Amino acid sequence: KKEAAEKIGINFFEFRFKKIETRLIASLQKEIIKKINQLNQDEKISGIIVQLPLPAGLNPDEIINSIDPCKDADGFHPENIKLFLENRERIWPVFPKAVIKIIESADVKLSGKKAVVIANSDKFGEIMVEALKRKNLKTHYTLTTTVKENPLLLKNEEIIVTACGIPGLIKGDMLKKGALIIDGGITKKGGKVLGDVEVESVKKIAGFLSPVPGGVGPVTVACLLKNVFILSRKTRD
Repeated sequence: KKEAAEKIGINFFEFRFKKIETRLIASLQKEIIKKINQLNQDEKISGIIVQLPLPAGLNPDEIINSIDPCKDADGFHPENIKLFLENRERIWPVFPKAVIKIIESADVKLSGKKAVVIANSDKFGEIMVEALKRKNLKTHYTLTTTVKENPLLLKNEEIIVTACGIPGLIKGDMLKKGALIIDGGITKKGGKVLGDVEVESVKKIAGFLSPVPGGVGPVTVACLLKNVFILSRKTRD
């Protein structure tokens, strides 16, 4: 993110917080929120992100909620999510936007196709469904546990978006021939970065499969930087 920002002329400031064993986690939480509040008041700062996942014990919701919604570059502050779900957004949440960009790059007719989102939470599922509906896709979401219990659940789906962080969750025999697969799962294992898709079996069936790494990740970074630009314009306006 830093390299990409500097490449296109966006000033990038990084703040790291050391975790000390003897330090109370509540003290660290307060220090992070204090810094975010300072950045909220800083007119030079157009966008703020919190790099997830956070260390155990920290409350990510409380930390993200402390970001000024008008500087929320990731688009996942509750106020921005509410606006997005109501089709009144100031910006898009970055991951759904990246998924849409990649689906569009497949250069296939989208309107009316059946799509499913495989999610770890209802919140993420609802956000992704709203994003896909904007492309006139017949969309619903299902949770990871449901897919594990019923592997044939995906057989009739034409577009599948997965972001669960479970390597090998999606296999070729679970899919419809020619399905379009967007793999947003990221797991680091044995020095490798793995997605949710079992590539060898899926690539024989899928009509389109986004790579991991090098697929959703770089596009998400690009969408993040575009959000920073959009927010900077809104601030000036």
